[in-house]
Amino acid sequence: MGMRYFACWVTLVLASMTVASAQEAKTQVKHEAAPATSPASGKDMFVSYCASCHGKDAKGDGPAAGALKSLPADLTTLTKRNGGKYPSDKVTSILRGQTNLVPHGDQEMPVWGPVFWRMSQGHEEQVQQRIANLNRYIESLQAK
Repeated sequence: MGMRYFACWVTLVLASMTVASAQEAKTQVKHEAAPATSPASGKDMFVSYCASCHGKDAKGDGPAAGALKSLPADLTTLTKRNGGKYPSDKVTSILRGQTNLVPHGDQEMPVWGPVFWRMSQGHEEQVQQRIANLNRYIESLQAK
């Protein structure tokens, strides 16, 4: 029952945008299950799992951003905000759910470590590969 509840929770958390009507500009979030992507492609994972909130360019302006209680971070400025060094360990910790961040710990945004664990059916090597490749892709997006 716990795994079903978690799977339902993840399904409810993942967002894609819908517009209610032309008269009502309020954005609503459509919840869907996380699609399976290759653990080898950080870009594919980012587009599938992160871009709806963080935007395809990782600037925090994804189509679901307006429906969230707090705006998603601009992920292109992580290096700049951390003294010129990309915080790889911190990003890994956030993705795994080992760092307490409000956007990643409430019902608006999932912690990806447990989601990746379930996707990989408990194969830790695949979870590590997903997180490492997603982390490398985010690093490649850093503003110069």
